[in-house]
Amino acid sequence: MISRIRGKLVEKKLPGILLEVGGLTYEVQVPMTTAYQLPEVGNELQLHTHFVVREDAQQLYGFFKEKDRTLFRFLIRVSGVGPKLALAILSGMETNEFVRSVRGNDVSAMVNMPGVGKKTAERLIVEMRDCLKDWDQIEPGSSQVSAEGTLPSDLGREAETALMALGYKSQQAIRVVATVMKQHPDVTDSETLIRLSLKSML
Repeated sequence: MISRIRGKLVEKKLPGILLEVGGLTYEVQVPMTTAYQLPEVGNELQLHTHFVVREDAQQLYGFFKEKDRTLFRFLIRVSGVGPKLALAILSGMETNEFVRSVRGNDVSAMVNMPGVGKKTAERLIVEMRDCLKDWDQIEPGSSQVSAEGTLPSDLGREAETALMALGYKSQQAIRVVATVMKQHPDVTDSETLIRLSLKSML
């Protein structure tokens, strides 16, 4: 898993950019909300990333804010929404505005985004509602690091993946892990987080 990348911005060819890191040049796809905040070519840049591996392609997606990456990961779990559409959604609407639209059942705001029709908008609202229920408590975008150098968001993702491997639905896993992390902010390892999450569902 590539969680973050830092290097010199060598080219902007939106939605793709090129980052030079240690003699290697990485192609990264970014939403327009990130593109607007890019420095000039030649300057150093750090992005939160999500790496997608498929049979026919490997693609790295980058986000200036961690909360944008968090929402991207929620979006690609929705039926019928792949990375390309998720990136378009993040390009068409700021993260907090999207959350407000879901909570307010605002279909009209959704269909104004590229690639989103009425049926897709309705599906997004229905399937994202539970994911975003605790959005304010999850506090995506926090860069706080634990004493052992692990980002809380990384711990959460590991626990969510483990719970889903055990047969729990993604929305249930996300909600439970977020609640446990809020109740036990001192937890710094995924094994303990998984154990506490499982215990809370008994």
